[in-house]
Amino acid sequence: MDKQFKVLNKESVYQGFFRVEKYRLKHTLFGGGWSTEITRELFMRGSCVAVLLYDPDADKVVLIEQFRAGALLNPDKAWLVEIVAGAIEEGESAEEVAYRESLEEAGCEIQQLLLISEFYTTPGGSSERISLFCGKVDSSEVGGIHGLDHEDEDILVSAVDFDQAYRMLEKGEIESAIPIIAIQWLALNRQKLKLQWV
Repeated sequence: MDKQFKVLNKESVYQGFFRVEKYRLKHTLFGGGWSTEITRELFMRGSCVAVLLYDPDADKVVLIEQFRAGALLNPDKAWLVEIVAGAIEEGESAEEVAYRESLEEAGCEIQQLLLISEFYTTPGGSSERISLFCGKVDSSEVGGIHGLDHEDEDILVSAVDFDQAYRMLEKGEIESAIPIIAIQWLALNRQKLKLQWV
C-alpha cells in the first residue's frame, strides 16, 4: 500500500491557552483507493518532554502532584500524581527541556539522562508527541512545593521508594499515562540501570 494523505482545507477554530485546528482530508485505504473526505479537529499540543527522575543509590523515584484541568470531571481525583514534564519551546532540544523542567518542577539537577522512548499520547485527536527520559538524580534533598509562579504552577514534590511507587501504580493511585509507562519501564530495566549508573 502506498500510504498517502491529502489535506483539502485547514482552519484554526480556537486559540486560547491551547489551539484547535480543523482539517478536511482524504487518505489512501488498505484495500486500495482513497477514503471519502473526512473532517477532524486536532488539539495542537506539539512536542513535549517527560522525565522519570530516579536515584539508583537510594532506589527512589521523584513524583510530583498537581491540579490538572483534564481530570476536573472527576473532582476527587483532580490532583494527579505525575512525573516532571513540559513543552519544548522554539529553539530548545528535548534534552534541554528535561534539564530545565527537572529544576523548575522538582528542584532536581539531572546527573545523567537516558532516552526511554518517543511516542504520541492521544493521536486520535492531539498532536502531542512525548520524548520520555529517565534522569539520574540525588533524591536526598528532594521535597517541598515547586513550580513557576508566572505559569501558575503549584507542584508538590516527593521522593518515594521504587516499591512504593509501583504499589501506587498497582492500586490505581497513579492515573496519568506517562508516569504509568515510565514506572513500568523502570520495573523492567531497574537492575540494568542500577548497574549502569551506580
